[in-house]
Amino acid sequence: MAKIAFIGLGNMGAPMAANLLKAGHAVTGCDLDPSRLRALEQAGGRAAAPPAAASEGAEAIITMLPAGEQMRAVWLGAAGLLAALPSGARSLLIDCSTIDVATAREVAAAAARAGFDMLDAPVSGGTAGAEAGTLTFMVGGSDGGFARAETLLAAMGRTIVHAGGAGAGQAAKLCNNMILGISMLAVSEAFVLAGRLGLSAEKLFQISAKSSGQCWSLTSYCPVPGPVPGAPANRDYAPGFAASLMLKDLLLAQEAAAASGAATPLGAQAAALYRALVEAGEGGRDFSVAYQWLDRMDRARLLHEAGPGARR
Repeated sequence: MAKIAFIGLGNMGAPMAANLLKAGHAVTGCDLDPSRLRALEQAGGRAAAPPAAASEGAEAIITMLPAGEQMRAVWLGAAGLLAALPSGARSLLIDCSTIDVATAREVAAAAARAGFDMLDAPVSGGTAGAEAGTLTFMVGGSDGGFARAETLLAAMGRTIVHAGGAGAGQAAKLCNNMILGISMLAVSEAFVLAGRLGLSAEKLFQISAKSSGQCWSLTSYCPVPGPVPGAPANRDYAPGFAASLMLKDLLLAQEAAAASGAATPLGAQAAALYRALVEAGEGGRDFSVAYQWLDRMDRARLLHEAGPGARR
């Protein structure tokens, strides 16, 4: 059993902390929302504030925060975790947030100067994976830090991959989610086109799921209601992974592409489309709502082209 501090008990952090408790670890949590702290206590954990108080005596400190700005403040601020940790402590530091690569490397370097192993370990799998304990962890950091973290990460995930040195986990997450964002738009466009051509969604799914168009966005997360019962499309696009978060990750990927000189024209177009989707008020729904948004936009275009008589 390890003593763990968990900072950030949101939609992902709360079930991840709960799975650590189920695995027999002692978890002290910190969050700005008192209701989340109460939920942790009801699950058998302990609540503390601020983050420095939660980390007292912790063998491992895990953060799951919204963005690089919050992550940097929690770790590097004047009252941050690195300033609070006593000299000679052996705490393992793990950040599971999805942030920019540069910030991940900056904080890891500061941790190394203070004598700590720090890992960037963003996740894939959404809230369903967090609840089921089946997340994929993409881990950047030292070999020794990764070896120390594996057992803890295994309590929250099914696939744990050491991607390389500091920042490699974030790099893997951004590349993976760029693939996901692009593929979801491609699948959504294909279903819109199929509908206009008189091909049923069920038939397109039946064919493409066994053909060269097969991909995760189609077979596991189909954006059209019906073919994949567990997909958010069958729950009015209640978020497993919100469209606003997909936009955040696509924009981070574009920042990384600009900084490294990589050509990502499809990634740029995906970011532009998700920005428009979010600005249309769909940011709180699952990112697969792209199908419904594209279909609605296409119908509006067809009505406009048909003229006033078609609207009556």
